[in-house]
Amino acid sequence: MATPEFQDYYKTLGVPRTATPADIKKAFRKLARESHPDKHPGDKAAERRFKAINEANAVLSDAGKRAKYDQFGADWEAYSRAGAGAPGGGRDPFGPGSPFSGFGGFRAGGGGAGGTTGRGGVRFEFRSAGGTGGGAAFSDFFHMMFGDEGAASGEPERFAGASGGESIDELLARMGMSGGGSASAAGGTAGARSRIHGAAAQPPIEVTAEISLEESFHGTSRIVELDGRRLEVTIPRGAGTGSRIKLTGKGPGGRDLVVVTKLKPHSVFTRRADDLEREVPITLREALLGSEIPVSTLKGRVLLKVPHGTQNGRAFRLKGQGMPRFKGEGTGDLLVRVRVVLPTDLTDEAKAAATALADLIDQPDPRA
Repeated sequence: MATPEFQDYYKTLGVPRTATPADIKKAFRKLARESHPDKHPGDKAAERRFKAINEANAVLSDAGKRAKYDQFGADWEAYSRAGAGAPGGGRDPFGPGSPFSGFGGFRAGGGGAGGTTGRGGVRFEFRSAGGTGGGAAFSDFFHMMFGDEGAASGEPERFAGASGGESIDELLARMGMSGGGSASAAGGTAGARSRIHGAAAQPPIEVTAEISLEESFHGTSRIVELDGRRLEVTIPRGAGTGSRIKLTGKGPGGRDLVVVTKLKPHSVFTRRADDLEREVPITLREALLGSEIPVSTLKGRVLLKVPHGTQNGRAFRLKGQGMPRFKGEGTGDLLVRVRVVLPTDLTDEAKAAATALADLIDQPDPRA
């Protein structure tokens, strides 16, 4: 059999020799969709080009193969310990070390045994890594990898295959790479997941937003600037220190953005989870004889009924006057602690009246 003509893989994918892995991946996906045999039924040239695109990508997307190809050119496979697979058109375009090497090579053909017919009438035969005949249509494998046209723009978690939506774990399991098995030459399941996910495997970007208690009570927004882009982030009611607002895919390169809120100290209120606490001073008369006193809340002013004989430091709970819950419905409470303020600079007449009152009350020793 004649030796296949040398293929300039960079020219095939239309990328320069300095192309990054991301450039190569992007070019391959675009060209593979354009040249897929399902879109060109009966077009032998399209079949050949599709095969060439897959072969070029299999080499250039593998760092080891790409290095040998750059160094040795047409003879790169002769210097590779990975070998060339089966001779002729059955050569595995994914090759050893690729997370998809188990699918083996493919060739366009007629209706012989062991082949399957994809959509458009183009027949492909699969060869497993061990040389035995496979049974899956390349069209199904293609859609499992790339999904339908609508999925190309970004849903990395699931791929459309012959049997419907398929998760990454299911995809890897179908390739024998899931569970507690041994790692593949390319780095095992984790490595394959990272290559498939791409930017999605990167950690989210976290930014901190300081907010006041009033902003937390009513809800607010912040402008976040990342790489020259200004993004308005809505902060829901009830957010407190450590609350996290996640914006999926809104960061640079499609990464997730997480806004972590931090509550500023308040001069009047102290927050305890969804409850608020505050102190209210009252007079001796109000404490002794009882009264109704106005109390400011974040909702407005309310009247607090103080019974006679109220002790200093007593706390009163005002239901529903606290913070709205960040997750869930309802609001917390407001705890009002009274502080009795005694009169000072008494006149002689006032001192005499106070003495007479104390004698009348005859209060027991509270320290006994």
